[in-house]
Amino acid sequence: MAKRDYYEVLGVSKNADAEEIRKSYRKLAVKYHPDKNPGDHTAEERFKELGEAYEVLSEPQKRAAYDQYGHAAFDARQRANRGGGNFHDPFDIFREVFGGGGGSIFDSFFGGGGERSGPQRGDDLRYDLKITLEEAAAGCEKEISVSKLDRCETCEGAGAEKGSGIKTCQTCGGRGQVMMSRGIFSIAQTCPQCRGNGRILEKPCKSCHGEGRQERTSKIKLKIPAGVDSGTRLRSGGNGEAGFQGGPPGDLYVILHVEEHEIFQRDGDDLHCEAPVSFIQAALGSEIEVPTLEGKSIVKIPAGTQPGAVFRVKGRGVKNLQGYGHGDLHARIQVEVPTRMTGEQKAKLEEFAALCDGKEMPMTQSFFEKAKKFFK
Repeated sequence: MAKRDYYEVLGVSKNADAEEIRKSYRKLAVKYHPDKNPGDHTAEERFKELGEAYEVLSEPQKRAAYDQYGHAAFDARQRANRGGGNFHDPFDIFREVFGGGGGSIFDSFFGGGGERSGPQRGDDLRYDLKITLEEAAAGCEKEISVSKLDRCETCEGAGAEKGSGIKTCQTCGGRGQVMMSRGIFSIAQTCPQCRGNGRILEKPCKSCHGEGRQERTSKIKLKIPAGVDSGTRLRSGGNGEAGFQGGPPGDLYVILHVEEHEIFQRDGDDLHCEAPVSFIQAALGSEIEVPTLEGKSIVKIPAGTQPGAVFRVKGRGVKNLQGYGHGDLHARIQVEVPTRMTGEQKAKLEEFAALCDGKEMPMTQSFFEKAKKFFK
């Protein structure tokens, strides 16, 4: 099935700035998060689609490549079975158009040889990691397991058996290319003998068949800094796939997804929560305890506090990722009305109601003054 446009996936225009893209991603990621939609396969796929779109559009270079070449700039070499993160060279599009594979006309004009000669850098990989709000706010260490092509232990990544040598390819003379005549044209193509390497292993390693790498599950420790949020991307250098025949390894990119919290809602570095109080506490004023990520805090509410009033607890939000202090906690007051009362309690409230003349409730007075014309 054809992929949807990444801008459409995130619900933003092609002119959207980085902040618009981030806010839209956070909103939709919360809506389609698997924890909020247990067993809903459609929501799970939508969540993955959002992560893929955000990874591209949140990075200026990747976004520029996508704007110019579309999905083809990233999809041609991806391996979905490992969630792998090959970041595709946009010029491969032209290689496909002008003949595909190694030895295309495009490569001949621009000095390419299809496959690169000698050792090659390993692929970058992507890993999606869920963490709690507490872990995101305080920072933490995690150990993850990643299935990837790792350095072959038998040949130590060289691709050849120990003691064996490497000889120059006799077919291409070490150039990695051979010239083929097509009518009046002579076109350079990848050497079929050495596959463009220009050299041949005398005795390829039996364990890895000359690649210098094998499929293996590796455990990787990550240090997650305080203040991260959903969509934050961490780079673990050298923990991607091993390079071909001793080439340098790629990198591992970890995309963080912060789980929903049972009490707090996050907005940037600020936290929001609901604080229930009784009718008596709201009417007479009181000191109440509100939860924070670091323990409880005391909030003083004045007499006559109305439902929906918000009180700020300074510095009790999330630490800023760039080191600019902490956000705040905003406690929204919810006045709780008793659902069961004794006869004596009801009598006392009726006595109180009889003593009221309406002046102590200015919001009610104002409302009925405005609504008079509708009652005629």
